[in-house]
Amino acid sequence: MATEVAQNKDDAATRFDCHAEKLSLLPHRKESERVAATTAVQALFVTPQDPVIETADGGRLPAVPLIEAQILNKLKSEAEGRPFNVGPAAIGDAQEEYLTHVGAGQVPQNDVLEGTTLEHGSSLQSSEPEVPLGSAIPPSRTNPLFPPLPLYGPPTFMRTVHCNLFRCSSFFLSLGFLAVIVLGSAFTSIPLMLRHIGLRLTGKEPDARRPFHDEEKKRKRGRRDAARAWKQRRRRRNSMDKTRADSEEGDVSQGDDYAPTEGGADPLICDVGYYARRVGLDIEEFRVQTEDGFIIQLWHVFDPKEYSPVSDEVRRHHKPVVFPEKHTEDGRIHGASGAQYRDGNRRYPVLLVHGLLQSSGAYCCNDDDSFAFFLCKSGYDVWLGNNRCGFEPQHQMLAYSDPRMWAWNIRQMGVMDLPALISRVLSETGFPKLGLVCHSQGTTETFVALAKEQRPELGTKISGFCALAPAAYAGPLIGKMYFKFMRIISPGMFRVFFGIHAFIPFMMTMHSLLPGKLYGALGYRVFSFLFNWTDERWEQDLRDRMFQFAPVYVSAESMRWWLGRECFAKQRCILATREEGQLEDEEDDDDSVVADKSSRHISSDDLSSNTAETRGRTAWYDEQAPPMAFWIAGSDDLVDGRRLLRRFERGREPHVKLVHSKIIEEYEHLDVIWAMDAIEKVGKEVREVIWRTASKESRDLCRVPLGCENAEYGLKILGGVCR
Repeated sequence: MATEVAQNKDDAATRFDCHAEKLSLLPHRKESERVAATTAVQALFVTPQDPVIETADGGRLPAVPLIEAQILNKLKSEAEGRPFNVGPAAIGDAQEEYLTHVGAGQVPQNDVLEGTTLEHGSSLQSSEPEVPLGSAIPPSRTNPLFPPLPLYGPPTFMRTVHCNLFRCSSFFLSLGFLAVIVLGSAFTSIPLMLRHIGLRLTGKEPDARRPFHDEEKKRKRGRRDAARAWKQRRRRRNSMDKTRADSEEGDVSQGDDYAPTEGGADPLICDVGYYARRVGLDIEEFRVQTEDGFIIQLWHVFDPKEYSPVSDEVRRHHKPVVFPEKHTEDGRIHGASGAQYRDGNRRYPVLLVHGLLQSSGAYCCNDDDSFAFFLCKSGYDVWLGNNRCGFEPQHQMLAYSDPRMWAWNIRQMGVMDLPALISRVLSETGFPKLGLVCHSQGTTETFVALAKEQRPELGTKISGFCALAPAAYAGPLIGKMYFKFMRIISPGMFRVFFGIHAFIPFMMTMHSLLPGKLYGALGYRVFSFLFNWTDERWEQDLRDRMFQFAPVYVSAESMRWWLGRECFAKQRCILATREEGQLEDEEDDDDSVVADKSSRHISSDDLSSNTAETRGRTAWYDEQAPPMAFWIAGSDDLVDGRRLLRRFERGREPHVKLVHSKIIEEYEHLDVIWAMDAIEKVGKEVREVIWRTASKESRDLCRVPLGCENAEYGLKILGGVCR
């Protein structure tokens, strides 16, 4: 009996080693310390549906298919003679039966290569070193909202060849796609250019019809005068001794609460710190490690008169653990901000997250009217979060060329990146919660992360969620020809066209090569053509600066989630299928009939208890969701904010307090952060909502933000919506 038990353990250990190899960083063919240290030892479940691999040296490798993680843990348990617990993941009967066979040694590993079909159409994916990368591609019929990602095994010669073939094909094909977009944007610009030329020939000002034309001219003159004055001060400083120069600089700064430390003509550079210094602030960069090993950037905006930057050692990334024990207490004493501010004069923390193809530099483009700088000067402790890869793709273990570095989409950004950013901000400030402000894709990853099936507990760390141009439902733009092309091609052809690494990385190459002015102008034309927006409400003199912070590195898989044939572009929603959306439309049509008969608006208070309860069963969120506030661009063709607002107004999210909502009819998608009047129409309201949703205990520890002196704690909820 003892011999049989030992034999079974040995067999399980052998199968465990075989299975662990395809989930490890390196193949096991060559024995070395590096191979041993990076061998997969177990799967850790970040959420019930999101396992990551832990290696022998404590490193993390990105998410793997659920069944592969379960097999690894089952074989590990049997090799150690322990009973196997399926754990938190919800797996089907077919998957559980498969695990039973694997544990009994009755299913050979080659079955994995054949794509064993499991429940709900999912399948085991091959990552055997010699199997072509095409075999690693998941089946096309899987979860309609979040299909499984490809599983790429450790690198071998053949895998490297296959990767290079994908990179070669995608380089030429995606470059051709980009060329078509650039030519299309150039062609559609011709009528506008001819109109401008015609107006100038007749002695008219082409920009006179812009809504803020006079204010634009005034600001441009002011910026030019400030640049001239800065240049004169620099010239005088260079011609006098250091003591006199320092004294003169001190006299100048005494007359300005935020004296600039940079100035002159705008060099148009991709440096948020430079633009912060132009308005008397500064920025320091922290590195944050996600639970799947990505190293992401977190920028801290601060007033140099009252805060001293911390050392590089303090700003480096920590272990891949979120919300460690006593992070609030330790942050109050040892955190970067927590240690420098005192009770009663602290700044309440606010995290800003950017949109698709952008960085959080988008919040730093408009001088004092930049969201980040406005909130900082109002009295908040402002942190700018950037998603994985961004300007500097970095992983604890993976190299840029490894396809596993790019096997992620909006789900991983939501359940991995966002919690890591929030955890680090709370650890550095010592607060139990923070205010969260997101734009576009940033709202999407937050909506996904807070969902009941993802990481709903994250809502307990957010005092208020401010969504700018919230992206939950698709707008009419998704039907445009170039987007339709990406939707009709198969997942395999999508990878041939756009690769299995970064999405059109040639854009970032051009970013580094082209002069800032040319790149900014080209970037605006291309994105305007793609997303159907204009710069009418932006300060035209700053437009080229705005595009210095976009695009950034994103994965081809992420863009496939947005635009491919399976997910957002097909379902037209981030958390509901198209069929569910059609049922909502039918219910809303019925409500509209009732509203027409009664000649009044229907809100959640008008619904019967049975109707409200029925609709609540399809709720995306539970009681842990934070209060939310929406600012919707009424002329936004990219996303449908009105439909999201209707979902909340009609009682489909009974557990969420929608504390504020506003539709700005004339605004387009980017106007909520870049319009010249965005601070007046959005920023000041965001500032107040953050303060009102903060807990009384936290407010007592903080200075009152400017403009919030008369703001009472909490908000009155009228009909589920405060307007």
